[in-house]
Amino acid sequence: MNLHRLRLGLLALATPWCAWAQSPLQGTHATATALTQPTAWRLPAGEAPPVLDGRLDDPAWQRAPVFDRFVQFLPADKQPAAWRTQVQILVTDDALVFGLRAWDPAPERIRAPWTRRDQVKADQDFIGVFIDPVGQRRSAQYVRVSAAGTVEDGLFSAEEDTEDAAPDFDVQAAAVRLPDGYSIELRWPLAALRFPHSDGAPWRVMVTRNIPRENRTVNVSAAALTKDALSFIAELQVLDGLGDLVESVRERSFLSWRPELTLRSSRSSSEADSPQRTRRTALGAELKWRPRADWVLDATLNPDFSQVELDAPQLAGNTRFALSVPEKRPFFLESADVVGPTQPDESGENRSLAAFYSRAITDPDWGLRATWRGAGAEATALHLRDAGGGALLRAGAFATRTGTQPRDSQASFARGRLQWGDLGLAGLVSHRDFGHGLATEVVGGDGVWRSDERTQWRGHLLLSGTTLGLSPQGEVQRIAREQGHRAWLAWRHREADWVANLNVEDVSPRFANDNGFVSQSGIRRVSAFGYLRRGPGRWLGLDLHDRELQLKLQETRTQADPLLGVAAGQVVERLVQPGFWFAAARNTGVWGHVGLDSHRARSGGALHPTRTLLLGAESNPGEILNFVNAEWEWGRRLDVDADRVGLGAQGQMQAQVRLPLPNGWWLELDQRLGLGWVDGADGRRAFTDRSARSLAVLHLSPRDSLRVIHQHTRFTRQGEAQAGLPGADERTQALACMLQHRVGLSRVLSVGWNRAEAQPGRQRSHEVFAKATLGY
Repeated sequence: MNLHRLRLGLLALATPWCAWAQSPLQGTHATATALTQPTAWRLPAGEAPPVLDGRLDDPAWQRAPVFDRFVQFLPADKQPAAWRTQVQILVTDDALVFGLRAWDPAPERIRAPWTRRDQVKADQDFIGVFIDPVGQRRSAQYVRVSAAGTVEDGLFSAEEDTEDAAPDFDVQAAAVRLPDGYSIELRWPLAALRFPHSDGAPWRVMVTRNIPRENRTVNVSAAALTKDALSFIAELQVLDGLGDLVESVRERSFLSWRPELTLRSSRSSSEADSPQRTRRTALGAELKWRPRADWVLDATLNPDFSQVELDAPQLAGNTRFALSVPEKRPFFLESADVVGPTQPDESGENRSLAAFYSRAITDPDWGLRATWRGAGAEATALHLRDAGGGALLRAGAFATRTGTQPRDSQASFARGRLQWGDLGLAGLVSHRDFGHGLATEVVGGDGVWRSDERTQWRGHLLLSGTTLGLSPQGEVQRIAREQGHRAWLAWRHREADWVANLNVEDVSPRFANDNGFVSQSGIRRVSAFGYLRRGPGRWLGLDLHDRELQLKLQETRTQADPLLGVAAGQVVERLVQPGFWFAAARNTGVWGHVGLDSHRARSGGALHPTRTLLLGAESNPGEILNFVNAEWEWGRRLDVDADRVGLGAQGQMQAQVRLPLPNGWWLELDQRLGLGWVDGADGRRAFTDRSARSLAVLHLSPRDSLRVIHQHTRFTRQGEAQAGLPGADERTQALACMLQHRVGLSRVLSVGWNRAEAQPGRQRSHEVFAKATLGY
């Protein structure tokens, strides 16, 4: 590493005096200034900022410092970058403007399809910018811009080492294809950045470049970043050249207002009810005010949160526990990292939604929220009135019971966090009031501690109290106050050759949170997941970029729960899963494990051995077939309802296709299939669970698209009189069509039509809608 840095330093000293070689890999040097880290340049007062057209031909770009010291991160880290990437940064009165230049020796192979926002993935050529204006490298806002000018943005969390593309920032970008590559201009308004008012650390930044060819390459501007780091943003570089920017803008106020008008006409019917028609005209608004750098105030009034894009269907026919779905609504996505981490940890388990799950709030009449960030602390609080009803979850050790929430309720949530170096501690409070004495409260805290550069500890303790329960028939009822707790502790350690994760969890039987997501309670769980890194190699004539030998161990046992008749100490599940993973050309990953597991379907039932084989793969095959993914598990699987094990399988497949059309349009196709079944004692199929989703998007221009989604699910079960299992045939089907015009976040116009059907009961609904959102 020291030798590598010495070479970079000598190269930086030599560059002002030496012309770059005129090779297609390096391009030509635009300036005599060589930088060892990204540096911003203040645009002189009175000089107009560059025209945002993707071309770096404005006078300001001829004077802005150039940074081009990139290194390779994938497929192998700590390697010099073969292809040159150049970064320039301008500071205007109200924004950072990035000029990004990518040279390419084969520009005809650049992958630059038109795609939806937040769909700039590994199959495309793109440049990404990560900014941490707090300077602590705990989280970062990121924007990716493809060679076609499409934007993906979101938040990256260092605690989970994962990204969340749900948050959107009001950035503008443009890209231009060039004879030897492409160039990008990205305007990042200061109003979209969140930083302390005073005593903040220097802003940090990292620029990345993705090159998807036979061997996908990722280059980064942070020379010290390696795969051994606990997170991808562990080595963000200080952004030089800002001078007194933070001081000059920290008192500046920014205000944005987004009124929206929605027109809906719908018709619903079923076997039990006569057809009903409704027409609704809704005028709503969202207000965002940043009175100064460290405060953001959000308000929403009568928002139309009806989903424009349907949630992807999931296999749920043989599932005992409720399933969560991602958040898409902007009011809940402001400073999502302050609310708390919402991504699964490395073992695949999602712990944080137990504290706050915004999808538990369905249709607010109004909402208020305040968020504050300091140099060593941060906090957020929200309060709203929900008029939508929705699902009420009451978990147990063997299943999640569900009911329907009372229609009107008020929800409140607040969380504050203090940071002392590598130690962060947070406290939270959550309250849901349904009226008539029905309420649920949660208080608690969480923390994270990085004891060294390779080790991280995380955990939380939540205490709940509720007077809202479910009857055996699933009806909401008032009960005597019940109390519960949820405790979780996780340890993660990363070395050059191995990674280990350990989780310990204790959830009491009566823990409940109606502002959170709680699918299982009354259990104690210990899980461990780790892998050995074997590095590059060859197998069956294939060059493998990386290899891992994996092992997952997990055991879940019950706590005593007299209300549900559950005795303590029963094994709910025991997992022993040795496995593997390797990476190869075309961004291909292949994984698998042998499941030497055991499961119990109900309290007092048998502990069934389940023996399965799981295999999965994903790849970016090419520009047309840009992504495929499949995962299948075969063997002896548990039939939950029948409480027995039978031969069966479960899996899912996904394929994405992007086709350029002769008139310059692009067609984007995404097909997802899910299938699961288990055979009965007589060898016949006991049940079959199916789901399918077809998405077609016709991109008429970078701003205009026509989208069609068709999806359906079907669960069928053979009746078994001896086992007391009735036959079942449950079906859902939905079709949605929408024409949309989008200009960033400031102007979105949508016109569409939805149709849904469900069996049994012949439930049908039809809807026509038009929605306009304007930003000021």
